[in-house]
Amino acid sequence: MPPSASPDFPSDLLAAQEELHRVRSELLALLKRLPWSVEPLDGFSDTGGWRSVERPASPGWTPDEQAEVEKLRARERELAVVVTCHRYWEQLSGPDVVAARAQLKHAHEPPEDSGPASH
Repeated sequence: MPPSASPDFPSDLLAAQEELHRVRSELLALLKRLPWSVEPLDGFSDTGGWRSVERPASPGWTPDEQAEVEKLRARERELAVVVTCHRYWEQLSGPDVVAARAQLKHAHEPPEDSGPASH
């Protein structure tokens, strides 16, 4: 497959990849909102190393928060398996697999406008 060719991905593969992006985005946003420690821990300050590290006390995650993280992680694993083991990849080999996989990862993005800007 030439680098400029756009593969014709099956709709189920495209849908799985798009959901994988969404789930990863949700998981990342959730982890950023949660306390730094799953378990309740005291805060600490370590300024003696090559990089200062300070953490406030962590109340830990609630059982609901832990369940939500695990649910998203499990779905992320399921989707990663669906995408990487899809039968579509059997028709490609070598560098074509790598190129197509890279294109699939960005298939949900709007195409870039490569033409001159019209005013």
